[in-house]
Amino acid sequence: MKVYVFGNEDFEGDNLAFKVAKYFEHKLKDVKFVTVKPNEDLPFIDEKFVVILDAIEGIDEVIEVANDDLDKLVLPPRSSVHDFDLGFQIKYLTKIGKLGKVTIVGLPMSGKIDYLRIQSILRKLVAQEMHGS
Repeated sequence: MKVYVFGNEDFEGDNLAFKVAKYFEHKLKDVKFVTVKPNEDLPFIDEKFVVILDAIEGIDEVIEVANDDLDKLVLPPRSSVHDFDLGFQIKYLTKIGKLGKVTIVGLPMSGKIDYLRIQSILRKLVAQEMHGS
C-alpha cells in the first residue's frame, strides 16, 4: 500500500509526516511511503484507495479522517500554500469522482506522536486494501 506523505520538511511541526515515514520506512513491509513535494501535482488522481499522512493543526492526538469525515475538516490558515490546497483538492476530486476512498492519518502538530496508534491505523488500512474494502 502506498502512503502519500505531505507537509513542509523545513517547518517544525509541519514536518512530522516525514519523520513518521522515516521511522516506519523499514518497519512496515507492506507500506511504501511516497513523498509529495509542495506545489507538485497530486500523484493519486483516479486511484481507488488513497492514504495520506499529514500534520493537522488543532488536534491533540493521531486521528483517522475518512471520506465521510472530509467535510468536517476546517481549512484554517496553514503552514504553506500546499497545505491549504490539499484539503480543497481532495474534496473537489472526490466530488467529481476522480478519487475513491481517501483516508488521512492526521498527526498533531505539537505534543507526543503515538507511533503505536499510527502503526495500528496503517496495518488496518493495509488489510482493508488487500480485501478491497
